[in-house]
Amino acid sequence: MSTATESRAPEQAPAGAQSKKSGGFTAAAANYIDERTIISGAVKEFGRKIFPDHWSFLLGEVALYSFVIILLSGTFLTFFFQASMAEVHYDGSFVPLKNIQMSAAMASTLDISFDIRGGLLMRQVHHWAALLFVASIGLHMLRIFFTGAFRKPRELNWVIGFVLFILAMAEGFTGYSLPDDLLSGNGLRIIDGMVKGIPLVGTWISFLLFGGEFPGTDIVGRLYSLHILLLPAMVLIFIALHLAFIVIHKHTQYPGAGRTEQNVVGYPVLPVYAAKAGGFFFIVFGVVMLIASLFTINPVWNYGPYDPSPVSAGTQPDWYIGFADGALRLIPPHLEFVLWDRTWSFNILIPLLGLGLFIVTVLIYPFIEAWITGDKREHHVLDRPRNAPTRTAIGAAGVTFYAGLWAAASSDIIATHFKVSMEGVIHVLQAVVILGPFIAFFITKRMCIGLQKKDREILLHGYESGRIVRLPGGEYIEVHEPVDEYERWRLASYRDYAPLMIRPNAQGKITNGQRFRAALSRWFFEDRIAPVTKTDIEKAHGDH
Repeated sequence: MSTATESRAPEQAPAGAQSKKSGGFTAAAANYIDERTIISGAVKEFGRKIFPDHWSFLLGEVALYSFVIILLSGTFLTFFFQASMAEVHYDGSFVPLKNIQMSAAMASTLDISFDIRGGLLMRQVHHWAALLFVASIGLHMLRIFFTGAFRKPRELNWVIGFVLFILAMAEGFTGYSLPDDLLSGNGLRIIDGMVKGIPLVGTWISFLLFGGEFPGTDIVGRLYSLHILLLPAMVLIFIALHLAFIVIHKHTQYPGAGRTEQNVVGYPVLPVYAAKAGGFFFIVFGVVMLIASLFTINPVWNYGPYDPSPVSAGTQPDWYIGFADGALRLIPPHLEFVLWDRTWSFNILIPLLGLGLFIVTVLIYPFIEAWITGDKREHHVLDRPRNAPTRTAIGAAGVTFYAGLWAAASSDIIATHFKVSMEGVIHVLQAVVILGPFIAFFITKRMCIGLQKKDREILLHGYESGRIVRLPGGEYIEVHEPVDEYERWRLASYRDYAPLMIRPNAQGKITNGQRFRAALSRWFFEDRIAPVTKTDIEKAHGDH
């Protein structure tokens, strides 16, 4: 029977002997740890990892550092917050609410704000960092989308990143609802209404969520468990997976001289990138602290404790939840009827289905594009958005759709501030949500194609110098300056794609699915501009 053996490193001298040779306690401690963990190999391997240097890559770092700030400030707040809906009479420092009946959660939030040293600052740091966390993830994913960084082999990392975005919104919403003030209570009432609008099971889900009839006495405690335990654990797991995939795959890079699909041009993690990242963390931390010190956010003492009876006008959710609220506001009324002793609320179902379809489409977009294009190659060099006009136009259409829903969440504020009718604002935003994506798609694609034509002209004929020369025959021309080799690489180094060819299957038939895929492929690559080749440049220069 054959046996497998594992070679070991040769036995080293005692740590004390090494410390005398290498200079003391630090070397001895390092050797002690390395002999028991072999951590030096991991540090050596990871320290040599090359990262490109571009400002847009900092968006992902901002998201990571914001989450660290959230964890630090949230840990402070957990020592003082009471996640209970038990009724108490407020007896803190804020006089206008003195002796007002409220939940223990609301009272502890007021105590943190007015009676705990540094409590209000930590509350605001926590809230601003949460907003920055969601915003930076969103911008980071937009950068990935418009540059094509989600293509093979990074499709799964796109899914992980988008799930992180959803988890960040869920984390923000659960935290925003904890103080049990009038604003957060109205937000929970909207959620309750949406859940109850689901046929057959909606009422049961609402009772399960709230522990009885809304608002119940359990929801704050349940949201607190989600907010400090389950959701942060999931976020940490997905961040670890996301970073692991970045290490496993080569880091993407923008096109440029010397940058190919087989290399990465940049700086190693140690010491350059680690030093820059550490400094950038403290910059982000400092900016968040400055914002939290100067700008108030979520002043719950102005709203008062939650009471189901008042209906507040002008209340706004945190910006990242606005698109869901806006979808509810834009649906026309009277889409509700009773059938089979059940109420069918399509004014709730249509937004839920529409938003669900939108989220799922974004989640699986890398696989949709790969199926349409038939592209199975690995991509490590990013696209310039203009060189993928259809994808860029799709992204612009999606952003316009989201922006229309987001703006609708403030329809009442827009109407009162600009002194226009509420109905007029709703009708305009309905047109933006329905027609806006098509207009954005058309304009964006035309702009990308125009920019491609401009790049082609620059490559073939150079830049306009502004210098006018008269030829011997009396003709006036403008002298063009040729581009240098580095700029030529940046403008010309992208791949050309063509629509898929329809080929018969093993039975010699062309199926309807193949025809549909080919039609989508033709639509995706129509009006494309072929890259300038070396022959084209030589011919253009020969003509001149």
